[in-house]
Parts: sequence; structure tokens; C-alpha cells
Amino acid sequence: FLPAAISYIALVYIVHLEAVKRNMPTLGNHVVSMGRTIGGMALFFAGFAALCYGVQYPVKWIVAAMPGASGLTLSALVVVAYIALLWLASGVDDLVPDDPNAKEVELPVVAEIYKAGLHYLLPIIVLVYFLMIEQKSPGLSAFWATALLFVILLTQKPLKAIFRGQSDMANAFVEGVHDLWNGLIDGARNMIGIALATATAGVIVGTVTLTGVGQVMADLVEFVSGGNLILMLVMVGLLSLVLGMGLPTTANYIVVSSLMAGVVVELGAQSGLIVPLIAVHLFVFYFGIMADVTPPVGLASFAAAAVSGGDAIRTGFTAFFYSLRTVALPFVFIFNTDLLLIDVNWMQGILVAISATIAILVFTAGTMGYFVSRNRIYESILLIFAAFALFRPDFFMDRVMPPYAQVPPAQLAQALSDAEPGAELRVTVEGPDFDTSEIKSTTMIMTADGTDGQAAVDAYGLLLLEEDGAVKLEEPMFGTPAAPNLESFDFYADAPVQIIAIQAPASQLPKELMFLPALLLVALVALMQRGRAREEEGVTA
Repeated sequence: FLPAAISYIALVYIVHLEAVKRNMPTLGNHVVSMGRTIGGMALFFAGFAALCYGVQYPVKWIVAAMPGASGLTLSALVVVAYIALLWLASGVDDLVPDDPNAKEVELPVVAEIYKAGLHYLLPIIVLVYFLMIEQKSPGLSAFWATALLFVILLTQKPLKAIFRGQSDMANAFVEGVHDLWNGLIDGARNMIGIALATATAGVIVGTVTLTGVGQVMADLVEFVSGGNLILMLVMVGLLSLVLGMGLPTTANYIVVSSLMAGVVVELGAQSGLIVPLIAVHLFVFYFGIMADVTPPVGLASFAAAAVSGGDAIRTGFTAFFYSLRTVALPFVFIFNTDLLLIDVNWMQGILVAISATIAILVFTAGTMGYFVSRNRIYESILLIFAAFALFRPDFFMDRVMPPYAQVPPAQLAQALSDAEPGAELRVTVEGPDFDTSEIKSTTMIMTADGTDGQAAVDAYGLLLLEEDGAVKLEEPMFGTPAAPNLESFDFYADAPVQIIAIQAPASQLPKELMFLPALLLVALVALMQRGRAREEEGVTA
């Protein structure tokens, strides 16, 4: 959720900066405040998220108080909420599509938009409730949400007619039936493309599974990148971009995750990068989705060009360059998983959300060449540097205070005994590959549980043998935690499989301290540009 939110905020900010750079006037006569607009959007989404989460408490109380009639009671409450929101919507005019050929376009009042469509949030709340709170299957959750949407389409116009004092309820009901019928037709038409693309994606996944092309892709990326981690990620991103061209979202994810996610996991482990699987999937999916705006197969760009009347290819290139402004996010997924709110508490999550939002705005300003006023080259460099520090404060803190201490391989059991419960030790293993016999390495995580270190080693499935100052490994037993990490090694080759390095967590100051110099740097650039902007305004006047 958080990466998507800050990505959309960055895109809105890009549009704002483009308008400011070109001195474009606002549409209509309404005075638009950027801060109020973003603040209002943030409050709305935060309130909606709180509503979706908080609805569980009264529901639990109702279920506990009336176990036999809880279903009817909850349904009645949904009906009451629906009628109340429809009464609110009846007080404003129904929204009509804008005329793209109109000479003058008036911006609608945001409050009226909310009032006119708040009842459409009820199916989403029902969907989220069944998925996240009741933990029902996606199919069942979607069924109840869709059923409620059917009811809304059939009844909203007749009920609005009643609230507005209109007598033509029969025609209003017929219009609702037509809306439902047209919606079913449009849904069926849209599903044709999705079904075909998903079926094709299934063929691709089956081909990958049976032919081993995934391993070939990994070998290709490893060969081209030469073992360089950043170059490997760039290569994977480019391949995901190509693979995602022309595919709808669902099929896009299936294809890029099946082909490229394993590449990042395998090659990352060889480089000592341990990344949660969700971060890897989001990394490849982000670049796969970028294909929607990338020529020559940028379907979203072509659709936007059809609406705006602009040139399709030019629109595609413009959209692609705009999307590059947020290309830092998938790399942050990999190197700073806090952005995905993995293993963070509430306070850390709030701090990450604020810092990441500031970082993406600063990064956008640096790459767009405009902040308070037009950037000079060194100001853009400073802004990008500050954004990097906000995105990855650990990069600088690790240089000041290393996060890990080196432990001799022979002291693995002792290191596990000495570590705090929950501490993660990084164990690097080297040995011949089972398929190619080439020497490779991988890094795995061992978590201290506060018990005896040797018992933890045995439970993990590691069979250690010290010979000639080296700690060699025997093949782990099937089903042990170590087996999946070491299954690609050849334990019966001439060269041994051995532990070559162990890193234990070391004490370190909070990495968030690096936010302070980064924010001071941003403030310095803003101060310099504000003074220059005032001078330019004085000259213009």
C-alpha cells in the first residue's frame, strides 16, 4: 500500500511541477491549493482505511451479542448505511462525464463528488471485511461485494427519485436495470481479454516449469551483469519491462514473477543480499507494469492519447519518462524493506511513511529540475543525494557503524548462543554447483532462539565437519530448514561445500538519525531557491 501511495503522490507532484514550470493556469474559476488537495486526499484515504479496519469491532460485538441473528442485523445496518448515503447523494446533482471537446472546462467541487458517490464505497468495505477480517476466500468475498453492487445499481436511481420528490420511479428503475445490463456486458467483454491473457500466461508458466528456461534467464543475467548486484537488478528490471509489454495486470504479474523473481532471489543470495520474497515480486512487478506506458506497446499510453487526442507514440514516451521519476522505488523495495512495512511497529511505520513521501517528492524535484524555482545542476544533485539518504539511511549508517561483526566459521554454535533471541546471523556457504560444477556461493539466515547454539545448528539441519581449518558441510537432511538453501550444491564433488563467512549483528545507532542531515540539505536547497525566486519576481515586476 505505502509504495503505491507515495508513487501516486509523486505522479501528482510531477504534474504540478510541469504546470508550474510552464506557468499553466488552473482550470475554471476555482482557487486550487496543492497542499489542501493532497491533504484532503490523504485524509480521505486514511479515514477510509481506518473505517475498513475499525468496522471489525462493532461487528464482533454484534456477533457476540446476537449470535443467531448477527447476519440479519449486519445486513440491516448495511442497508441503513446505504440509504443514508443515498439520501446524502440526492442532495447534489448526479455526475456527468466531461465533454472532451468543450472549449472551457470547469473543475467540479470536490465535496460534491464525495457526496455523489460515497455509497459506492460500501461494496469495497464489504470486500475488505470478508477478505481481511472474516478471512473468507477471494471468490466468496468478491461474490458478496458484487451482489451488493448489483443491488446498488438497481435501486440507487429509484431511491434518489424518492428523496428528490420525483414521481417517475418506474423509469428510474428501468434505467437501473439498463445500467446493470450494460455493466454485465462490459464486464464480460473485459473478461475476454483477461481470460485469454491469463490462459496464455499459464502456458508461459508451464513452459518455464517444464523447460527450465528460468534457469537460462538466471544464467543470462548473471553472465551479462558479471556478478555486479546493481547491474543485475537493472538487467532484471529491463527484462521485466519487455516481458510485461502488452499484458494486462494479472497476466503481467504471473509472467514476470514466474520468470524473473527467482533470478533475483538466486543471484541476490549469491551476492549476499537476503530479500523477502514479497519485495522481489514487487520489484519485478513494478517494472512489468511500467510496460503499460512504454512504447511501442504502451496500452495505457495509447488509451490516454485516445482520450486527449494527442499523438500515441509521443504520449507514450512522455509517460515513460515521467514514470522513470519513480523508478527509485523498486530498488528501495530491495535494499530497504521497511518501505513495505515488514517487521516494523506503528511508530516506525509512521516514520517510514513520512520519510518515504518526502524522499520521493525530493527525488522527483531533483529529476524534474524544479523545486521552489528552477534547479541549478548542483541543486539537482544535492536533492537526489538527500532523497537517497532518506530512502536508504542505513547505507550511510553502515559506513559509520558496521551492522555486522565477522565471526570465524568454527564459532557458529557459539555465535548463536551469544546472540540475542531473534537476532539473525548471515551464513555464507561456498561450494560446487550441482549442474555446472562451478564454484558458487550463497547466503542464508539463521535466527537465534535463545537456546543452545549447537542445538540450533542441529535443528537447522547443518552437519559441520572441521578439517584443515575449514568448516565443511555434509548434505542436509531432507525437510530441514537448510535443505532448500543448499539443494543446488554438489556435496559429492571433489571440492567441498564449506562455510566461508559468518556475520553476527553488532550494536548500531538508529539509522533514522541520517534523516536529520538529509532534511537539512533539502531545507538549504529550498532556502537558496526561495531567495533566487524572490529576486526573479522582483526583476519581473
